[in-house]
Amino acid sequence: MAEEHDHEATYREFKEVVNMTASVLEKHLKTEKSRSVGQKKDGGEATGHAEGRRIVDMLHKKKSDLSDDDYGHMRKVIGYVRRHLKQGGPKDQAEIEHSPWRLSLMNWGHDPSKAA
Repeated sequence: MAEEHDHEATYREFKEVVNMTASVLEKHLKTEKSRSVGQKKDGGEATGHAEGRRIVDMLHKKKSDLSDDDYGHMRKVIGYVRRHLKQGGPKDQAEIEHSPWRLSLMNWGHDPSKAA
C-alpha cells in the first residue's frame, strides 16, 4: 500500500516536472543543440541526452505498464530537474532560450520557458 502511494506521488510529481510531451522531447533530442550540451563520457552521448530517450520511453507507456525501475528513474529525473532549476539560469530572459542551461533541462523533459 505504501509503495502504491509512493508511486502515485512520484507519478504526479514527474508529470509536473516533465512539462514537454513525448513528441516535443523526441524532436528536441534530434537537434544538434540538444546533443551539444551536458556531460559526455569519452566524447560519447551526454548523460542528459540518454536520459531524454529514457523519459520519452516512459512517457509513451501506460501508467499501468510502468515498472518499479521506471518509478525509480522518475525520482532521478525529478531530483535532477529540481536541482538544476535551483541553480538558476541566465538572468536576462532573452538569453534563456538558447542557453546551455535551458537546453540541458530540455534534455531531461523540462522546458523552463514553459514553467508557470
